[in-house]
This record gives sequence, structure tokens and C-alpha cells, in this order.
Amino acid sequence: MIAWGRNRAVALYALLGLAYAFLYVPIVVMIIYSFNASRLVTVWGGFSTKWYAELVQDEKVLDAAWLSLQVAVLNATIATILGTLAAVVLVRFRRFPGRTLFTGMIAAPLVMPEIITGLAMLLLFVAMEQTLGWPEGRSMTTIVIAHVTFSLSFVTVVVQSRLAQMDASLEEAALDLGARPAKVFLVITLPIIAPALLAGWLLAFTLSIDDVVISAFVSGPGATPLPIVIFSKVRLGVSPEINALATLVVALVAVAMAVAGRVMLNREHHRPHGIETSSPHRA
Repeated sequence: MIAWGRNRAVALYALLGLAYAFLYVPIVVMIIYSFNASRLVTVWGGFSTKWYAELVQDEKVLDAAWLSLQVAVLNATIATILGTLAAVVLVRFRRFPGRTLFTGMIAAPLVMPEIITGLAMLLLFVAMEQTLGWPEGRSMTTIVIAHVTFSLSFVTVVVQSRLAQMDASLEEAALDLGARPAKVFLVITLPIIAPALLAGWLLAFTLSIDDVVISAFVSGPGATPLPIVIFSKVRLGVSPEINALATLVVALVAVAMAVAGRVMLNREHHRPHGIETSSPHRA
């Protein structure tokens, strides 16, 4: 029995190792070949950082990266604000006219194919331009609006799950003591759901900076995000410059995850003991 249990544990660890290798070995290989001196990505020509130097001098890629960063930050911030408000409405106001329709509209982007969403947004912007004269062409504004439309749903789901677990009696006690609803939300509710807000913001940021399909419909010649530039370059063949760019993106994501994890860990350590934020079982 003991030997069987040990063999089972070894098999499980082996499967886990294979799964991690399947996910991360290609990324490691890509990082290694970003320092390849040869232009051929499949032939090792020695260690070199020249592709990073060429990447820094590529204005098209730098402009696209800066645009994608701006769009991702704006999208994540707006989606977090709107998603939080939507989550509060769904959790705190159980019954109101049109709740079913509102819930369906929030959940629709989660299951809608991105190509359908992108096409719908394109037709909407064309109709608005012909009718209202705004927006003029495909620009950063259209990209942000389209990204907020689909990332809003993900933020709402994350924040809604946290609000549903929160002990509503904390807010009720503050209201009974004379605090206004706005102050209760800012002082009581927001600090408790802050980890969910951070998670939702990071999720929206990642979805935006990684999106290709919807961005292809709503972007234009004067506003081309980084994923579209990378996709157009890859179609002509992968170059070490693309590997260098991808390596920098991986490094930035790793740093962001480390910082977010550190912040959440510090928050857990500084949380007062004995205070429960989830709903207790009532007799």
C-alpha cells in the first residue's frame, strides 16, 4: 500500500512536470534565442544582444508598444470602475426592472466570439461616424471603447464573486452608526474588495494588451497596437527581433505579477486577526 501511494505521487509529480514543461519550455527557448547572433532563429550563432539594440531603434514597434500600453491602462481603469459598479448593482440590488436583461448583457461578451464582437464594433463605429461624425476613423479612442466592451464583463465577474462573499453586516453596521452610503462604500467596502479590484484590473490589462482579433477590426493606419504589428511581422517569418520583443514582454509581466503578489501578501499580513470579511453562518 505504501509503495503504491509513493508510485502514485511520483506519477502525479511527473504529469505536473510535463504540464509545466509544455507551457514554459517554449518560452524559455524563445528567451534564449532572443540572444542569438544569427538572423536564423533555428540556428545558434553565438551570444549577442544586437537584436535588443535594433528593437530599441525600431520606431514602428516602439510607437505600437506605447499605444498598446496606453490603451491597456485606460481600458483596465475604465473597465474596473464600470465593472465594480455593475457588480455592486448585481449583488446589492437583488431585484430591479431589467435585471435579467442587464445580467445577460454583462455575460454576453464572455461567450461571444471575438470576431463577432469586433465586426459589431466596426459596424457601430462606421454608423456613428456617418450619423454623428464621431469617431473620425479608427483611432486609439475606438480601440479603447472596444476593449472596455469585452473586458468589462471579466472584471464584473471577479468583483461580483468577492462582493457575494463579503459580510453585508459590516456595511449595515456602518449605516446604523450614521455613515452615508458613499462613505460606507469608500471606507468599508472598497478596502475589503481591493484584492478583487486589483485582480480585475490586471486581467483587463492583460486581455487588452494581448488582443488581436478585435483590435484588427477597430484599429487603423494611425493607431496600430503592438499585437497587430507583431502578427504582421510573424506572417513574414519570425525574426530574433520579435523574440527580443516577446522576452521584454515576458519580463514586464513577470515583474507585474511579482509586485501584485507582494502587495496582496503584505495586505494579508497586515489584516487584523479575528476580523472575518466573509459571511458567517448564522444560527
